[in-house]
Amino acid sequence: MNSNRKIIRVLVVVSVLFLALLSYLLYFNMFEAKSVATNPYNRRQWDDERYVTRGTIYDSDGVVLAETVGTGENIKREYPYGRLYSHVIGYCSQVYGKSLLEREFDSELLGKGDIDIFQGDKKKGFELNLTIKNSLQKYAYEQMRGKKGAIVALEPKSGKVLAMVSLPDFEPSADNLEKNWNTIVEDESAPLVARAFSGLYPPGSTYKIVTAAAAFENGFQGRTFEDTGAFEKGDLKVENFGNKKYGEISFERGFEVSSNQLFCTVGFELGSEKVLEIAERFGVGKNIDFDIDASNSRIEYKKMTDEDGALVSIGQGQLLVSPLHMAMICGGIANDGVMMTPYVVDSVTKNETVISKARSKTFAQPIDKECAAYIKELMVNTVKSGTGSRAAIWGIDVAGKTGTAENETEKDHAWFVGFAPADEPQIAVAVVIENSGKSGGDAAAPIAGNIIRKYLGK
Repeated sequence: MNSNRKIIRVLVVVSVLFLALLSYLLYFNMFEAKSVATNPYNRRQWDDERYVTRGTIYDSDGVVLAETVGTGENIKREYPYGRLYSHVIGYCSQVYGKSLLEREFDSELLGKGDIDIFQGDKKKGFELNLTIKNSLQKYAYEQMRGKKGAIVALEPKSGKVLAMVSLPDFEPSADNLEKNWNTIVEDESAPLVARAFSGLYPPGSTYKIVTAAAAFENGFQGRTFEDTGAFEKGDLKVENFGNKKYGEISFERGFEVSSNQLFCTVGFELGSEKVLEIAERFGVGKNIDFDIDASNSRIEYKKMTDEDGALVSIGQGQLLVSPLHMAMICGGIANDGVMMTPYVVDSVTKNETVISKARSKTFAQPIDKECAAYIKELMVNTVKSGTGSRAAIWGIDVAGKTGTAENETEKDHAWFVGFAPADEPQIAVAVVIENSGKSGGDAAAPIAGNIIRKYLGK
């Protein structure tokens, strides 16, 4: 009898161990296999490289942005534009692995799943065709030269990324990485961080776009306020930029001149629940299904008070967003209230035969068309007669919003988001300049205006 019990116990233990092993294998294959396979330090990846010529990466017009050259032991990955795409394409090094598109699309670039197409003793990987226009990327890069920050330009109706720049950057060639890796990773300016979609910043007054949406839905349009230059509630005091006092002012004019007092008052009256609810509708805290892993914008309060809501309403407090997300929000206003999921890889091809093609997808629809039209008008007037005048383009209505985000220990960040033409938007842009010490209208708006002008051919 005792021996039977022992056998049963052994069988139970073995069964439990078997089920645990089976559960782990299922979990690994369903959730971890891809990340392990694409891990830049997985040495098995490089076995494939011996038998495959890594695929070429092109811009939207067929310009080569990355290619594999050489023969035998002298094969190397070349980036004709060097630093220009270090925060889009990334790097490919046998010592330090792969990053960004080189990592995320490793299987495609190695032609995995293909059964033919050999060049001598090597198979050729698939090509990536990006949505980025090289001419606009170069222009945006020049606009940011000598600055820290990011630019994202996208097509509002589709989500196609037209340009995406992050600075500081780095030279992505394997030789340079392997020679200077320690210097690069120890650099306090963090040149390996792709600020455009991985960087998180307080958005400052650009976020008043979101607050304006909540205000419209709650009947604030047309209402007047007495602007004395500062919002005060308990221990909280928030002053207008430059300590300006606007006196009796309408909500609409308050948006154009970016009155902090007015928008803190609106946020406080809306209450923390509505402030948080409109933020979530615009995607704060939501994963962005981008081609490259992107940081989620977030509000870091464990519990928001109405005073916290007042700060978030002007893009301060514990609110952090990425430039990519702000470009999406701006694009959503341009696209009648529909925010599109951004993408940078348009197609994967094999000798011009399409293997896969990206499709436009809706990210969120936080507001209706009427609300979007109202905010669009506010943004147009902001460029015509408000803080965004330096983004104006002759003959075209540009819609925009400036932002100057405070930092406790360093100089303010300068922001601008905008789109054009206002009546038929073709491009939406977000610009952030870190620690510029200037207002968004002075530092970021001219850059955004120039990029829009370049894209529209004006």
